[in-house]
Amino acid sequence: MNSMLPLIGRKEALFTQDITTHNKELENIVSSSRFLVLGGAGSIGQAVTKEIFKRNPQKLHIVDISENNMVELVRDIRSSFGYINGDFQTFALDIGSIEYDAFIKADGQYDYVLNLSALKHVRSEKDPFTLMRMIDVNVFNTDKTIQQSIDAGVKKYFCVSTDKAANPVNMMGASKRIMEMFLMRKSKQIDISTARFANVAFSDGSLLHGFNQRLAKNQPIVAPSDIKRYFVTPQESGELCLMSCIFGENRDIFFPKLSEALHLITFADIAVKYLKLRGFEPYLCENEDEARELAHSLPEKGLWPCLFTPSDTTGEKDFEEFFTDNECLDMKKFENLGIIKNEALFDEKLLTRFEQMISQYKHAQAWTKDDIVKLFFEMLPNFGHKEVGKYLDSKM
Repeated sequence: MNSMLPLIGRKEALFTQDITTHNKELENIVSSSRFLVLGGAGSIGQAVTKEIFKRNPQKLHIVDISENNMVELVRDIRSSFGYINGDFQTFALDIGSIEYDAFIKADGQYDYVLNLSALKHVRSEKDPFTLMRMIDVNVFNTDKTIQQSIDAGVKKYFCVSTDKAANPVNMMGASKRIMEMFLMRKSKQIDISTARFANVAFSDGSLLHGFNQRLAKNQPIVAPSDIKRYFVTPQESGELCLMSCIFGENRDIFFPKLSEALHLITFADIAVKYLKLRGFEPYLCENEDEARELAHSLPEKGLWPCLFTPSDTTGEKDFEEFFTDNECLDMKKFENLGIIKNEALFDEKLLTRFEQMISQYKHAQAWTKDDIVKLFFEMLPNFGHKEVGKYLDSKM
């Protein structure tokens, strides 16, 4: 993990003190418990799985739709941690499928269920069909797996939200905020905790992960020059999720405290640090054509073509925040973890309306992005979404 810290402008890991203080308790609880990790082969899912595995759980089952990522997860774990006495298995399943329902029906006996599955990209809101799948994955699959956990007598359910759910400006953040509303309803029947955290550095599909791909393919590095973000390492994301899952009280949302250790940094700044670590000096280009052309000749001279431009696409948030002014906070329980304390506040009529409208659209097999945006505004009257007509897929 430490090798990644300089790239995101940090010297120290965020949660070392909290993990050290509570590790004995973590080990005792994990080693006597049974875990199901959904979306366990994604970047955060893999990090959480490792945090659980290395504390010797009685049972650890991993479900993910990506067969290839699951294979890599097992190879990674076997190569770094070896084996445990507990029941460790992986299942390549779609959480929304009949096969998954049969899997839960056949066993379903877990103490903790952690859901890390999500459609996380802002770019997924560009068309109405991917947008509907985002709602399915982020809202309805979550609601379904909570109900299955209730039915099976699971002790605790954890799922990931996002910093973009605080005063959301994009559909992804709004879908997670709506998910949080559904969580409040289910929290009357089962203990639920969650986490909002920053961008996970070099996670699958992220811009930083794309830097590795661009170098491997001899292509230009492209990054926004004006967008600053908070970053956590994959291991920190796993630690945050496990801490919230094990120690969070019902309806708690954990987040990293803002401090000197966690500071904003632009994607362009990370690109420069990344290239220098890989032995290259950035060469700033004027446009995409120049950047593509120079990618053939510059690298052999120790230079790498870069295109750093202001952001001009739909859904980009100007700044990041983990909580809003009207949320109640506990900033004393942990050294580097803050907690949003929630009451079970939700509008039953609003949630029912959302379910009915989405059901109608699916039954008709016809809906527009405008239909869904309008429904989101009903759910979130202060939703700050602005359509500018340009998406990340239209850029290099």
